[in-house]
Order: sequence, then structure tokens, then C-alpha cells
Amino acid sequence: MKTALIIEDNDDIREGTAEILTLADYKTFTAKNGKIGVDLAVKHLPDIILCDIMMPELDGYGVLYLLQKNPQTANIPFIFLTAKAERADMRKGMEMGADDYLTKPFDDLELFNAIESRLKKRSKPSGFRSVGGDKDLIFDSLKAKGKTRIFANKQIIYVENDAPSFLYFIKKGQVKTYKIAKDGRELASTLHHDGDFFGYESLCKSSNYTDNSATLSECEIILIAKTDFLEYLINHQEVSSMFIGMLSGSVQEKEEQMLRLAYFSVRKRVADALVKVANKFGKGNSDSCTLKISRDDLAALVGTASETVSRMLADFKEEKLIEKSGNAINIISIEKLKNVKQ
Repeated sequence: MKTALIIEDNDDIREGTAEILTLADYKTFTAKNGKIGVDLAVKHLPDIILCDIMMPELDGYGVLYLLQKNPQTANIPFIFLTAKAERADMRKGMEMGADDYLTKPFDDLELFNAIESRLKKRSKPSGFRSVGGDKDLIFDSLKAKGKTRIFANKQIIYVENDAPSFLYFIKKGQVKTYKIAKDGRELASTLHHDGDFFGYESLCKSSNYTDNSATLSECEIILIAKTDFLEYLINHQEVSSMFIGMLSGSVQEKEEQMLRLAYFSVRKRVADALVKVANKFGKGNSDSCTLKISRDDLAALVGTASETVSRMLADFKEEKLIEKSGNAINIISIEKLKNVKQ
């Protein structure tokens, strides 16, 4: 039995739509506002969601935004229900990722046509195999197809314009991916640690690497052949869903990096870089941690000269935000670094 979630603050429309779908052999869940609707969507994972736009507490745009951020609900077909027919509202909903739009009042046929059309488009390709609770086994079997290699500290793994041959999984260690500017400066893009995959962007789009990668410590890395990765990507929904989410996260992270470069002061960028490294490589939920990262690597994350980073670190030391011990940086309070002003 297919399931549908109806999020609508108008009692008559909500209950009327639910009654129609129940008669058509749908199991329905209803919510009178957006907050309840988001909770029900996460709890029941319906086959389709019908959502009003103008609602108290959390409007339809907010509902769609929150559901798309959650990997479990991001791919559920989403249809807006609205009394507004203006093109601007329709365009905004579609740009945010809505699948369709129904203008109230709508008749039964319009409702069923919209729902059935979206369900058909979102149905799984026949090649996908879902293993449900054995998701971890799928990824374990993928990693088992690879070969493990030991990389020394500061060893190059791949360089820009190389043709990708492997998906990489870090069993132990730390890795950075970075670009080289025209003036020779290194600009770091992403940090990776134990349990992370990397190198998948170029594999997914079948193009040469657009960045470089190197170790930040001695690493134990599994190299999974390109053919094995693509076979799992095509045939296992769990694998494809995870890497789609990772690709989306990578795009968002790079956008945030660009915004920081454009609008943040160097002082704020150095503080944010320290927080980012602490969150990535720190242990537990402690407000303090010790980082072993070179000034050059930190400068690459910030997008500035290492001399500038050294001056900022000296300032932070005077402000008792950090302590320095040889090549290590001891962060006294991650929370205070987060709140450093421009």
C-alpha cells in the first residue's frame, strides 16, 4: 500500500484530500502545520508528500528545505498545494526542488494525475538492489574489493589532470585535497580523516582530477578500483544515495569557502580554519584540543600567506585563545574561536 503525507492547515482541505486518497487505497498521514509535517515525514518516510505553502509556524518552503537536508527524506516526491497561482511562487517552489504544483481548488483527477506522475518518475531503476538493514555489509563488501596501501606523511596521492583509477577510503590517517594557484600558492579545499572516502567527484563525472591530494600524516588507505566503484554505484541504491549526498555536501562546503574568502577578514578566516580542523580531527566533544598542522597547511585553508597566519596565531596566543608548543597548536576554547569577530 502506498503512503501519502498531507501537510495542510485548512481542516476541510486536509481531511478531504486524505479521504480521497484513502478511497484510492493510500495510507495517509496528516499534519496541520509544517513542524508536525516534518516530524511525520521523518518518522513514516511516505511515498509522496502534499504540502500547503502558507502555514503558521513553518511554511511550505521551510518544510521542503528541512526535508531536502535530510538524506532519508530528500528524495521523497514533494507536491505543493497552494491557493496562489502567481508565477513567482511557482518558480520559487520549483527552484527549491518541488516536483509539482497544484493550485487550490483542484479536482480528484488533477490530484491523482500529479501523484501518479511523480511516483512513476521517482520509482527505482530495475538495476538497483536494496539490502535494507544490511547497508553496512554493502559498504564493507565494496571496501573488501580494494587493496590497502601505506602512505608516508606528506606523500602525494594524485595530482591535477591525472585520470582517476581509484576511489580512496581512509582506514587511518589524515588527507588534504587542494588546488595550486597560478602564483604557486596552495589552496586547500577539503580535509579528510579516518572513515572518509575521497576522490569520488572525478570518478562520478568521468573526468580528470581537478585538484591534488596529499597526506597530512602517515596513512593507511584502501584503493578501490574504478570499475568496482561504478558497478556498486549503479547496482546498489544505498551506495548511490550516499555518494549523491556527499557530492551535495562537497558543493555546499566549497560555496561556503568562497563566501568566507569574499566577506570574512583574515582574522575571522584563521579562527574558522582552526575550528574546522578541530572539528575534523579533534576527539570527543571537548572544548579544547591539540592540532598538529603546519603553518603552510593552515595558510592554504585560509587562502593567505603563512606569515599572515603566524601573526594571527600570535594574536590568538596573546588573547589566550590558543597556546603553541613546537609544531602543535593547543586550542584552549573552540567555542571562543567560533565567536571571534571580524
